[in-house]
Amino acid sequence: MATIDRDYSDAQKLKIAVVGAGIVGASIAYHLSRRKDIAVTVLERDEPGAGASGHSFAWLNSFGKDPVSYHHFNRRSMDIWGRFAHKLGTDLNLHWGGELRWENTPERAGALHQRIKQLQAWGYPICIISSDELCELEPGLSPGPVTTASFSEIDGRVDTLKVIEACLQRARESGTVVHTHTPVTELCINGRGKIEAVNTPRGEISCDVVVLANGVAVTVLAATAGVYIPQQNSPGVVVRTDPQPRILQNVSVLHLPPIDKDRHEIHLRQSADGTLAIGQGSQESVDQDDSQEHADDLLSRAVHYLPTLAGAQAIPTPVGYRPMPIDELPVIGFCAAAPNLYIALMHSGVTLAPLVGELATLEIVDGARVEMLAPYRPERFRTE
Repeated sequence: MATIDRDYSDAQKLKIAVVGAGIVGASIAYHLSRRKDIAVTVLERDEPGAGASGHSFAWLNSFGKDPVSYHHFNRRSMDIWGRFAHKLGTDLNLHWGGELRWENTPERAGALHQRIKQLQAWGYPICIISSDELCELEPGLSPGPVTTASFSEIDGRVDTLKVIEACLQRARESGTVVHTHTPVTELCINGRGKIEAVNTPRGEISCDVVVLANGVAVTVLAATAGVYIPQQNSPGVVVRTDPQPRILQNVSVLHLPPIDKDRHEIHLRQSADGTLAIGQGSQESVDQDDSQEHADDLLSRAVHYLPTLAGAQAIPTPVGYRPMPIDELPVIGFCAAAPNLYIALMHSGVTLAPLVGELATLEIVDGARVEMLAPYRPERFRTE
């Protein structure tokens, strides 16, 4: 059981290097910066949020999260998002409007019914609604035939880049140093098997603890300390539009059924600046087509159900590579092979960021072993 013991016998600060300034790394840095006798350095290879966080659909939810322990983990983080935003003290474009979806074939409606019953059994506030209620929630919809529709009232969306900016700003105010365009190339191990520094183009930066929150790059960097963290290859595409008048009147997120049997369902949300984000399939679906043609096709599918979008322009974005542990569950905690290396790797990083920042700080600073994180420990993977 790897834990870090603090020595309070002198005034030395615990030096922590956080690698990665996406939403998870920024949240961890912010939470760490609120504690006394901590010196935090954030190392980001690009600009904050340039990786998966900047490409995220940013839907706060626990809809498709299995098993039940993972569902509750996401739900608990959803429940503290409001407190997290209040502490950051700035506008994050956080909107709690719920998630609306419907199906128009018996097969897909049956699967939705089954999921709703499971979520209700887990205590998630989701319910079946009529087609009339669907159109009352979003009058601009032209849904066509509705076999089954549902509404999850507590789901939301947020601007990830605003969250990252706020976390890093608050952390800086507490003395955190943030280095952008500073990739970490190696973890430097001493004779006792602990990391004593990280290697960067700026030279070695000494540290007592290293937190790897650098998404898809975790696997390669952890391997330099003999730690095996396997990931799937998970490319995804979320296209944007130019700013539009308010399309969604109430809900935060729409899931729209396929317009034909050869294409996926799509998901859609509108930001405070009027731009829309559109993706296809589930949040775990693989998509590598970042062409203008694909962006136009996604928009045309949205227009099929939202005719007022007919004048919008689709803006393709490059493929984003999402962190995706091999078993699709988070990897969080210290590593037996490198006892002062803390891993924070997950899909659903946007939903989980507030809670992971809070719990990681307990483990890193106080030496706690948080029971809720037991299913997500790095030691579930073999060490090479």
